[in-house]
Amino acid sequence: MAETQPIDLKGRPYNHLAFIWTLLAGTFTMSISQSSLSTAYPTLMHYFNIPASTVQWLTTGFMLVMVVMMPVSPWLLNNLRFPVLFMSMLALFDVGTFIIYLATSFPMMMLGRVMEAMAVGVMFPSYQTVMLRITPEDKRGGVMGFAGLVMGSALAVGPIISGIVLKYTTWQGLFVVFMLIITVVFVLSLKTIKDVMPQHTSRLDYLSVVGSLGFIGILYVVNQIGKAGVNWGLQGTLLVVSLLLVTFFVWRQFHVDTPLLELRVLKTFNFDLAVLLTGTSYIALIVVTIIFPLYYQTVLGLSPFASGMSLVPGAVLLSLLNPVTGHLADKIGFKGTMLTGMGMIVVGWALLVLMPGKQPLFSMILIAALIEGGNAFVMMPAVTLGANSLPDNLISHGTAVITTVRQILGSTGVAVATLILAMVTASHKATTTAANANLAGYRAVFMTFLVVSIVGFIFAAMLRDGRKTKAQG
Repeated sequence: MAETQPIDLKGRPYNHLAFIWTLLAGTFTMSISQSSLSTAYPTLMHYFNIPASTVQWLTTGFMLVMVVMMPVSPWLLNNLRFPVLFMSMLALFDVGTFIIYLATSFPMMMLGRVMEAMAVGVMFPSYQTVMLRITPEDKRGGVMGFAGLVMGSALAVGPIISGIVLKYTTWQGLFVVFMLIITVVFVLSLKTIKDVMPQHTSRLDYLSVVGSLGFIGILYVVNQIGKAGVNWGLQGTLLVVSLLLVTFFVWRQFHVDTPLLELRVLKTFNFDLAVLLTGTSYIALIVVTIIFPLYYQTVLGLSPFASGMSLVPGAVLLSLLNPVTGHLADKIGFKGTMLTGMGMIVVGWALLVLMPGKQPLFSMILIAALIEGGNAFVMMPAVTLGANSLPDNLISHGTAVITTVRQILGSTGVAVATLILAMVTASHKATTTAANANLAGYRAVFMTFLVVSIVGFIFAAMLRDGRKTKAQG
């Protein structure tokens, strides 16, 4: 057993399980802080005397900062010892949370959220990179499945935890909980987190960082789709500038000796398919979590709380299936696993398209569980497949590419779904009842994402399941 015990870069043995648990505990808490805040929106609107359009920046701004930090994560992993990086991000998140706790104005709270988002944007790609790096290739599916269980369960427990805390204390109490957990994780990390990532020091390419700001502009414009009173002249200009910045960012990655984000990983066919598969499955997941509660409220007449709780069964199933699908990918291969998952997602959307009229809550919950369960067969296995397709020194860049693209595609998917719902519903209101117009809008959304999921199924069918075939790098 002593021969198989993992060792750090200095040749000292460490507890592999304690390392992973500490890593996931920190990232899990950050994930909950991201997903649970919407429950507190009404309270925060009243407390700061701000409208819904302003309070939503606590989530929108968080997402924008996350996206621009993700491409920086490989450089940080290569230039900082991992214990230093991990504890620095915990400290940054903790300080940001403390600022939110003390906030007497919305701008002060927004500052704290930006600091939290910087930490999360670095940690989300980094935790996957580190777990993949310290795990033998033939066991990666199972380990990443376990990671999927922990992270996926944040979807289910986030709203529940915030609901319980807000029931018994003020909104500040929610952030006290996050501070306490992150502080405990920080103390544990002093003992459990070891130096396992080799460094390849290089200068930070600041021009690439400037170019990456284009991702923020694109996502910001995407999030304006479907909103009323938008100045599209200004937004169009912002979109053009942002696209030029991203084009410059991509060009520069191929023309500097040490790129901020090694985009040459996209020359590997299986990796490209992994990026597209994790993106299409994430689109399905996030559209379900956004559109289904709207359906429950506008069509079935449920309360916001009941519609939120109706998502819990699907989120729990997603969490429970993740470790199963991880082991399945290790045993039968990634292609079969992901074909199964995309097949489940296709069937879920197809049922919604083929079944006429208003659907009862029970069948909607089952279909949501089917689509979310399918996601468990695709998302983490796709990340693992992408990593297995790359040499170890490019895994950090690969996970950063996957995470960034997934976030952009997911946000675009929600914006497209919202736009289709609004436009189709409005076009039918002149010729039919409001209820039927709503149903027509949702049906158009379901048909759109049925097409997207079929494209994803085709991507899965194109996979080459050569788990031992790596890119040359």
